[in-house]
Amino acid sequence: MKALTWQGKGSVSVEEVPDPVIQEPTDAIVRITSTAICGSDLHLYEVLGPYMHKGDVIGHEPMGIVEEVGSAVTNLRKGDRVVVPFNISCGHCFMCGLGLQSQCETTQVKSKGSGAALFGFSELYGSVPGGQAEYLRVPHADYGPVKVGSELPDERYLFLSDILPTAWQGVEYADVPAGGTLAVFGLGPVGQFATRIGVQRGLRVIGVDPVPERRAMAERHGVETLDYGKGVADQLREMTAGRGPDAVIDAVGMEAHGSPVAGFAHQALGLLPDKLAQKAMETAGVDRLAALHTSIDAVRRGGTLSLSGVYGGTASPMPLLTMFDKQIQVRMGQCNVRRWTDELLPLVEDDADPLGVMDLVTHRSGLEGAPALYEKFQKKEDGCIKVVLNPGA
Repeated sequence: MKALTWQGKGSVSVEEVPDPVIQEPTDAIVRITSTAICGSDLHLYEVLGPYMHKGDVIGHEPMGIVEEVGSAVTNLRKGDRVVVPFNISCGHCFMCGLGLQSQCETTQVKSKGSGAALFGFSELYGSVPGGQAEYLRVPHADYGPVKVGSELPDERYLFLSDILPTAWQGVEYADVPAGGTLAVFGLGPVGQFATRIGVQRGLRVIGVDPVPERRAMAERHGVETLDYGKGVADQLREMTAGRGPDAVIDAVGMEAHGSPVAGFAHQALGLLPDKLAQKAMETAGVDRLAALHTSIDAVRRGGTLSLSGVYGGTASPMPLLTMFDKQIQVRMGQCNVRRWTDELLPLVEDDADPLGVMDLVTHRSGLEGAPALYEKFQKKEDGCIKVVLNPGA
């Protein structure tokens, strides 16, 4: 089959790789009809390269048609249409029982001290082949895949694989009081959905991003916006009676701009041998923290900081004096996708499209166009906000 593979820092290519096969009774094989490029994929493209191996199949936002199921899979059959969550969870362990599927004890990558295995996301999370491919082997298919209807287009459902539940969890964790104000830093795909979810819940929502096309998209959905730059925390306080927003979601993560020292660290990591680079990431602060520190500055005293953006540094410096003094609550973590999909499914199927799932994709291609679109997405060129690949096209 054809699949998008990691070839080195800043380099991906479409290659012929072996077709996946059933390995365990709880496996399924899914023919991928749509798969998206996620902002987290850019971490593999740049910062997390030391944990990647040449030829790794990437991608973790897929959906498609079931082609084959293992003997223990009774909830699916050939021909079913499914969305595949990015984290692989069993559904019956202690953590899954708590609704913490991203910490699944059955699939935890204990050798790396990591949580649940993820599709297409490096040695840190199990080196499981990903979904930017023609076919995907899905472990624990007796629990993970979300079965969906056959009438609506893929884009109604595709984002249930990651970014929509990630945004939903971010807003849940933000815990904004009724009628309160939510600020969202970063208006990429997760930030777009987080702002729309906030509006849908009756909150005042302010989105912050330096890219005009992203701000314009958010404004179409009733979101106030600000350009990101020096003084944005003061602007947010001016807009909220001098206090700051009740909660801030950081939907940016390690790809943030405006941190030249960490930017240099990102580049330096790419020059080290993999084992040395891994050690540096596990013991040093290598994140660009401008957006995170601005979020801490901006949120009101007693407010909540909700982290949806992914960070990779173990020793990244944090302003603990400010955080303690302001009595900020901080909530974060990989999304527990299956915890939220039952709540989200009626919303994506609603004719009114209340979360605007049909107003997100800016670029589409077959697999062959993926390498160029990775570069375009990483550089934020051509108004690129969300890319969907159709492997069968």
